[in-house]
Amino acid sequence: MPAIPPSATWSPPPDLRAAQTIDKEHGRIETRTLEATSSLTAYLGPLWPGVAQVCRITRSRMIRGVETVETVYAITSLATERADAARLLALSRNHWGIENRLHYVRDVTCREDQCRTRAGAAPQALAAIRNTALTIIRRSGRKPVEGFEHFAEHRQQALDAAIGRRTE
Repeated sequence: MPAIPPSATWSPPPDLRAAQTIDKEHGRIETRTLEATSSLTAYLGPLWPGVAQVCRITRSRMIRGVETVETVYAITSLATERADAARLLALSRNHWGIENRLHYVRDVTCREDQCRTRAGAAPQALAAIRNTALTIIRRSGRKPVEGFEHFAEHRQQALDAAIGRRTE
């Protein structure tokens, strides 16, 4: 591992790449900036074999005149040729899409966090059942809340959908 001289001053790595997005939605303006470099992999390689890039993601949110800034760091095994800064920023954003689309729905709509089942394989089995139910609801063209309400009132349609029988 290369040694860092004690009197070194910081300067950006020569291969630093950046990408930025600005979104205005839900009453807020959010700016996301990702900076990526491969020059730090020599320092991190012994700790994380396969690391190809190091990223810094800065999220700035302006909500009703109040700004908050959050900075997170990430490592990836994707080489620069496979994922430039813009692609890494999109991948980071897509991660939150999964979080919001699946985990939030499981936590809030299915009340997964309130479930007290903890023993054996039961928690995994219940999670699989919840995921299956959400898949069936989404394939029926409904959003989770309206799907649960619809199938609660039309149980035969829920059973038909679960076995793949067309319901109209």
